[in-house]
Amino acid sequence: MATAGPEAAGAAAAAEGSEAGNGGRDGYDRKCVFCRIARREEPGTALLPCEDEDLVCFRDIKPGAPHHYLVVPVKHMGNCKTLKTEHIPLVKRMMEVGKAVLQKNNFSDLNDVRMGFHWPPFCSIPHLHLHVLAPASQLGFFSRLYYRINSYWFITAEQLIERLQTENAAS
Repeated sequence: MATAGPEAAGAAAAAEGSEAGNGGRDGYDRKCVFCRIARREEPGTALLPCEDEDLVCFRDIKPGAPHHYLVVPVKHMGNCKTLKTEHIPLVKRMMEVGKAVLQKNNFSDLNDVRMGFHWPPFCSIPHLHLHVLAPASQLGFFSRLYYRINSYWFITAEQLIERLQTENAAS
């Protein structure tokens, strides 16, 4: 889970039908906690250094691993299910930012990392966000369930890219 407090705001935004790239004229949804974090309007959340001006990174408030970060687009975007083929480069950039943040935080075994998204309806915040967890080998019992590969509720970043590429090939 990303955050607990804004569940009601997240549900309201989901009910409004947030689509990829949607979120008001300037890509900002004031009801969305991740939009507010990205604009530094949530003083309790420190942004980590990020070399991509279109993305922000911060620690998950309920960490599932010693290193648990969220990589989030600055502009409001719907959840991973709303993405299209043209969003593949964005997902790849999110992964690169996640790897860079891990390395800046002295984690270098990139073979022991889990990166992915909660698949709707199993996401509490309807703003696209990549979970970056490391070391994956140290996930606790509940985290192993919650961030489980090949489950109905979690999709790895690589699986999402494959799915988006398949959609393009089918159309």
